[in-house]
Amino acid sequence: MAEPRLSSYDRLDGREVQAVIEYLGERVDRYLPNHPGLRAATTELGSVVERLLEHTARTMRRRAALTVVSRVGVGLVVAVALFVLGSAVADAVGRAGSVRAIEWLPVLESGVNDLVFAGIAVWFLLSLPDRVVRRDLIGHLHRLRSMAHIIDMHQMGKDPALLLPRADPTGASPGPVSYPGREVVSPRVLSPRDYALYLDYCSELLSLTSKAAALCAEESTDSLVLDTVSEIETLTTGMSRKIWQKISLLHDTSPRAYGA
Repeated sequence: MAEPRLSSYDRLDGREVQAVIEYLGERVDRYLPNHPGLRAATTELGSVVERLLEHTARTMRRRAALTVVSRVGVGLVVAVALFVLGSAVADAVGRAGSVRAIEWLPVLESGVNDLVFAGIAVWFLLSLPDRVVRRDLIGHLHRLRSMAHIIDMHQMGKDPALLLPRADPTGASPGPVSYPGREVVSPRVLSPRDYALYLDYCSELLSLTSKAAALCAEESTDSLVLDTVSEIETLTTGMSRKIWQKISLLHDTSPRAYGA
């Protein structure tokens, strides 16, 4: 598969993001075939993006339908409010000569209440399409936040410190690791090349998770959606920074970390 090429600078293309994820999966298969966990994470991220793209197509149709319904509802609310107010004003004008000034207060109060409730109904109907879209997008963003933490857990299991010169003068191998409720296991030591590739691919996965979140911002300008997207971008950037700190340790252990 040829390396994906961006074709537009107007907006982030979800299909291009998906193509880059597939390309990363092929690189994992080629260079790290013995790491199914990383490959599974790549596949799952691709599935999340695929569902997001399918949701976007459905959302556009739902938004169009809800927009028509909300506009019709707004028209009905405005028509009813104008009819009620017009009837009340006409009745008041017809009895203007026999109504004292103090008796106008209930009429004015009723008119103000009608305008307030009509305004609330209009606001609710106009914001209905955006609120429905926001609810769906927030669900996808929560899934992407979980994916970022899962990817971070993958890289946390890779400790390049095992490649550093041993402080123990006997040169003994690192001992087994005990986890509560699990059997005792020995740490898995990879070659510098595999460590570097594994960590680099984790960093790329986090970046692609951020790009998938940015796809949600392409579909909505809602403040809650934009804030959540920004939160995920900050989260993945911080996780990538930790990964590159580990990669810098690899360069300290071997000048040929990627080629070992």
